[in-house]
Formats: sequence, structure tokens, C-alpha cells
Amino acid sequence: MSGTGQAKTFDAAAARQRCLKFRRRILDVSQQVTALHIGGAFSCLEIVDVIYNGLMRRENGKSSDTFLMSKGHGCLAQYVTLESLGILTREDLDAYCTPGGKLGVHPDYGVPGIEASTGSLGHGLPMAVGMAYAEKIKGTGGRVYTVLSDGEVQEGSTWEAVLMASSLGVTNLVAFIDYNDFQSLGRTSETHPTFYPLTDKFQSFGWDTAEINGHDAGALHQAAVSGSGKKPMMVVCRTVKGRGVSYMENVPIWHYRAPNKDEYAKAIAELREVSS
Repeated sequence: MSGTGQAKTFDAAAARQRCLKFRRRILDVSQQVTALHIGGAFSCLEIVDVIYNGLMRRENGKSSDTFLMSKGHGCLAQYVTLESLGILTREDLDAYCTPGGKLGVHPDYGVPGIEASTGSLGHGLPMAVGMAYAEKIKGTGGRVYTVLSDGEVQEGSTWEAVLMASSLGVTNLVAFIDYNDFQSLGRTSETHPTFYPLTDKFQSFGWDTAEINGHDAGALHQAAVSGSGKKPMMVVCRTVKGRGVSYMENVPIWHYRAPNKDEYAKAIAELREVSS
């Protein structure tokens, strides 16, 4: 999406520090609930951070762009980012998945900063295409960003949206795939080997594409702004489920589990060592 007025520079070092802080915050929240989608949140943190802090435009605290978390189970990455921006409060996040709290295990429309209810996988990209097309018709210049899981790319509705996006010419749409190669508790590459090569499929459907390290904030930002401006943009992000905590990385049980006190202490210690 070059030529759309986006900033050409991005402070990747600051992004790394934010994401370390976000991981620690999610770990703190994990001690208040019996389970949460920690592995998938950790795999997409850098993606979400780059969208909010490197791509979306804001004036007077309000964004002219839209973000949709299609991968609804990764919403903790969005919640901690919204908290850091002052859109959600500390009290909101502390009450995550508790009686009377406003934040659930998937994003709900009506919560500050949440543009659509997601979590039923395969619905987010179709909604994002519709939103982008509406912005294009209205001539607002608004852009739409969305994050998908690689598992939900198996949904037929996702591919209908991929086809429709290029057919409608929604050049104001940038989608990111959190390509952590896990579908709940199994490797996507093992259960669906013909799913690959993934990037080539989007190219054949009329998208600009890039495939990068999804934990490299600088590469993420550069990929998102590198499109031709004539097609929708798909950024395939190679990520690690549970990224940042050694005993969580690529271990299926951390799809939906909260660490006990000893595991929490070990994770916090690892993240502090990285940040020092």
C-alpha cells in the first residue's frame, strides 16, 4: 500500500520493548483466570502492535482506520494494546473473563476499540472486505487491517472473501496471517499439507503479497507498506505459537491454558532477562 500516506519509518526497538511489556501483562492476567488463549496471543503480538502503533492513523485520539481481529481467540494481544493506548482501562483487563467484566474470551462488538464480534473463524476477512469496500465507496480514505489465523484460512468463506477483495479492488485492505503452523492442538502442515505454498495462492487470487518473520517488527511494517497500491495486500507472517516463553513455544497444550504459579514465575523471569 505504498503511496497511501503511511509513515515510512518505524521504531522497531520500541516495538520490541512494548511487546515484552505486553507479554508480561498477559501473564499477569493469566493468574486471574483458569485458562486463556496465551499461545495464540503471543504469536500475533508483534503483528497487532505494528498495526496499532505503526500503521493506523490517529487524530485527537480517534483513528481514521479500522482494525478487525478475525483471529478472535488471539484477542488478548488486542486487549493489552488497547489498554496501552488508553482505550481500555486497567480495570477492564483485570476483570478479563470474570463475572461482570466486559472482556470475554473473544472480542465483542460494543466494547471500546472492538469493531466486530469475532471468533467464529472464517468470518473476519469477509467483514473486513465489506468494511474496506464501504470506505472506498464513501471516499473517506480509511484503511482496514485484519489478522487471521492460518487455521481459519481453510474456511471456504475466507477464500470467497479473498476472491471478492481483488475483484472489488479494495486497495485499502491489508490482511496479516498469523502463520504459526498450529491448528488448535496439531500442526497445520501435517494435517493439511496441500495448504502450501500459501503465499502463491493469494498471488493467484490477485493480491499483493509478502512473507516475512512475524516477530520482526521492522519487517512487518515494511511489508505492510510495500504493496503496489493497486491490489489488496496479504502479509504472511511466520510466527511461533507461545513466542517469548521457552516452555510454551510450539507446545500444543498452551493453545488454551493458564500457567500455574511456578510456570508464571519462570516465564516472567525469562522475559525480564530478554529485556535487560
